[in-house]
Amino acid sequence: MTAPDWERFRAELCVVDSLGLLVDPSRMGLTPERVRALTPVLVRAQDAMAALEAGALANPDEGRQVGHYWLRDPARAPDAAIGREIAATTERVLTFADAVHSGEVRGATGPFRQLVVCGIGGSALGPQFLVDALGGPHDRLATTFLDNTDPDGFDRVLGGLSGRLGETLLVVISKSGGTKETRNGMREAFAAWRVAGLVPGAHAVAVTGVGSELDRFAVAEGFLARFPMWDFVGGRTSITSAVGLLPAALLGADARALLAGARAMDEATRSTDLRTNPAALLALCWHHAGAGRGERAMVVLPYKDRLALLGRYLQQLVMESIGKERDLAGAVVHQGLTVYGNKGATDQHAYVQQLRDGRDDCFATFVEVLKDRAGASLEVEPGVTAGDYLAGFLVGTRRALSESGRGSLTITLPTVDARSVGALIALFERAVGLYAAMIGVNAYHQPGVEAGKRAATEALALQGRVLAHLAAHGGARASAEEIAAAIGAPDEVETVWRLLEHAAANPDHGVIRDAGATPTAARYSRGAK
Repeated sequence: MTAPDWERFRAELCVVDSLGLLVDPSRMGLTPERVRALTPVLVRAQDAMAALEAGALANPDEGRQVGHYWLRDPARAPDAAIGREIAATTERVLTFADAVHSGEVRGATGPFRQLVVCGIGGSALGPQFLVDALGGPHDRLATTFLDNTDPDGFDRVLGGLSGRLGETLLVVISKSGGTKETRNGMREAFAAWRVAGLVPGAHAVAVTGVGSELDRFAVAEGFLARFPMWDFVGGRTSITSAVGLLPAALLGADARALLAGARAMDEATRSTDLRTNPAALLALCWHHAGAGRGERAMVVLPYKDRLALLGRYLQQLVMESIGKERDLAGAVVHQGLTVYGNKGATDQHAYVQQLRDGRDDCFATFVEVLKDRAGASLEVEPGVTAGDYLAGFLVGTRRALSESGRGSLTITLPTVDARSVGALIALFERAVGLYAAMIGVNAYHQPGVEAGKRAATEALALQGRVLAHLAAHGGARASAEEIAAAIGAPDEVETVWRLLEHAAANPDHGVIRDAGATPTAARYSRGAK
């Protein structure tokens, strides 16, 4: 694949005037013949998306609609009551953020100056992306995250707030209210507040489903506020709900501009003209690059530090939506679209070598930002700024990939601000929905995630049996094989061994490990905790 000529570039360039956004597909090898061949499939996908926006069921087995598009344009909700609730919630979020900033809502020792967001998956990845993209030295609240169930991670975040918990606000985000990782983080945070002699609920806010376990807990503990998550908004598409709006507004970002940018992109991507519909163009390019089977990965390369978390955010949005065992007809298809990436020019010193000269199993998506900074830049050499180098590296890397026959897309933004970030979010949400419809999978189901949760629950139940067995046998030592057989789980020896190794490495359960000739020959007993 060689670099396109000027006329082809001009003919294929997609322009969204309302946002100043460009998408250049000219290095993807998407020929007019290929576009014509895929157009009927794309038209059906656009019809399917229009039906979803109008309120069609996305998951008939759950009776669930898809309504994240309504979040930035409540008037489009098929039920006027839902539209009013969305609009009212947005206003409540912004009013609460204003009250925090003014000091009307404050902590035990003064105005809130620190923010901890506790969530996982879409309840963390979306807010993290927004905070990193829109934050800076003038943030109203310094923001950190509890986004895992790692005790050391808890210690790092909460330990870093020692002496300042009285001016720290905790936002707990969980749709069901029963997500264990989030629950664990909240419990650790509450313990820290109590050790400091503070009332945890007086420093906490919940974003959750109405009537959920977390919602009930928030009422009982006297949380400062509760904001709803709705069944029609999935976690990975919740960034323009209170999930993302609340942390962004508390940070001091322009949440209204974020919604406006997403709304403008939604409107642009309803167009039937590829020259003005960037989401349809992305979906076509993804289908073409991977033969509708995800045969090539997408490498996301934003040439802007503020967009460094874009690839991480898109991993969930794309891979959880597209990675499916079965299609809509129930046939086994094992679909997917792998996403990875960090940022340019950093990755030119990492994996671009393989992208250009190694396996031909990916295509690049460059994100270009025209504005370098708020003011003028220092010349790092005569007539050249650091931003000039960044732009040059982007142009050069695209050219190097083209010379090696590797495809790439380029998305150009005028700047990184709340409006452009909202547009970027909506662009990829729409592209994912269209691509999923083109290949015939349900973008709004995640049975694999639920399977992982069930397996984790089963492992913890097995741990309980292992510990109970050790406790019942006093100080008697036994191998993993002997313990597995004794508890009726002879096929789970490896899992039993791993659970014992973890338990013995920590003081919490009183498990003692006697080393054997090899790691798997160790013997275990249970002493006092």
